[in-house]
Amino acid sequence: MSGRLYVIGTGPGMPEQTTPEALAAVSDAHEFYGYGPYLDRLTLRDDQIRQASDNREELDRAKVALQRAAAGVNVCVVSGGDPGVFAMAAAVCEAIDHGPAEWRAIDLVVVPGITAMLAVAARIGAPLGHDFCAISLSDNLKPWPLIESRLRAVAEAGLVIALYNPISKARPWQLGRAFEILRDILPAETPVVLGRAAGRPDERMTVARLGDAQAAQADMATCVIIGSAETRIIAREGRTDLVYTPRFIREETK
Repeated sequence: MSGRLYVIGTGPGMPEQTTPEALAAVSDAHEFYGYGPYLDRLTLRDDQIRQASDNREELDRAKVALQRAAAGVNVCVVSGGDPGVFAMAAAVCEAIDHGPAEWRAIDLVVVPGITAMLAVAARIGAPLGHDFCAISLSDNLKPWPLIESRLRAVAEAGLVIALYNPISKARPWQLGRAFEILRDILPAETPVVLGRAAGRPDERMTVARLGDAQAAQADMATCVIIGSAETRIIAREGRTDLVYTPRFIREETK
């Protein structure tokens, strides 16, 4: 008899944003697999075992967790944010898709969580108030020319864009290039939100205009939200500016 495999997200880092459903999964599981800083967010019992691994070992981590679940252990695979958004749920499904038939019989429970773009948006107002998309700027799992073509397509379609994995020591130039591409399509006044570590003690929310936004304002803990032509900034004296995208778009008259 196989065990149960939970895939959870801890949210963006604020303990209150880890859902009760995720906490219930943590209580039920015996072994935990994930990137070390994400596992550090959990409070585990003495009888629970954590197995930390590098953040670039997602597929190997998923395979080990599936092997343990197939052996009858209740296992929890831990992501930050939401496990289905650029995170471990897809890696687990990929491992099942290409793995032994017995893995398809495992009781798999994917628990939704709060992803970074939702946390950042809530901190600053409602920039995701109308149609939007999410794009990872990491070219570790897809070619950079594809990322560029997608950026152009969604900007021309008028979507608000949430950028994940915008910059790192190994990838220092991608966000600057993304800004260049978007400046060719969107107005210079388009609002840009650079939300770092939403909900954590070192949180930093910055609002800029696309024409002035700098890649140096972001790091790997930042989610960048690029507004559409409709996105607005509400200046508030003595308070943080609000950024929102109206729920309606007027039909253009020819």
